[in-house]
Amino acid sequence: MPVEEVDQLGARDELQGGVARTHARAVGRPLVRVRPVAEIRQVQVTFDCAEPERLARFWCEVLGYAVVPPKGYESWDAFNRERFPDGDGAWCSASDPTGAGPRLFFQRVPEGKTVKNRVHLDVRVGTGMTGEERLAALEAECTRLVALGAVRQRLLYDGTDSCIVMQDIEGNEFCLD
Repeated sequence: MPVEEVDQLGARDELQGGVARTHARAVGRPLVRVRPVAEIRQVQVTFDCAEPERLARFWCEVLGYAVVPPKGYESWDAFNRERFPDGDGAWCSASDPTGAGPRLFFQRVPEGKTVKNRVHLDVRVGTGMTGEERLAALEAECTRLVALGAVRQRLLYDGTDSCIVMQDIEGNEFCLD
């Protein structure tokens, strides 16, 4: 696997046997070594939140996931009590029972959410549908999630394609897509 070096301006130089293919060193630009690119096999989505287990259970209901305690513990509550007897630490995770979806990790943070998410989940309930059929599927799922505590923000609909922007029980935006 080739090793790369990246200069401060982001220019990449592929190295073979320690010799750069370009003249970056000759012109005196400093180089920073980075690791070879690894093959990514899994992604975990992490939520900063106030109540990790409550938010984890909400997303389990949304996605059909299950709360999975850490190895060697009966529950996340038992793990958190042992590791954080003062009550400061709290974590929880949820996994797709089929193994197809990413693991979700929830961690307590001291500050509340104050601005729009920079990243959000799209819950794909209308895949392959268009028009009224798609809208009906999204509306049905929206109704189910509102009953769980989600908040409907707005419908984006152009007559063919649609999306419902929502918030989870801690105000994190997500879309029914």
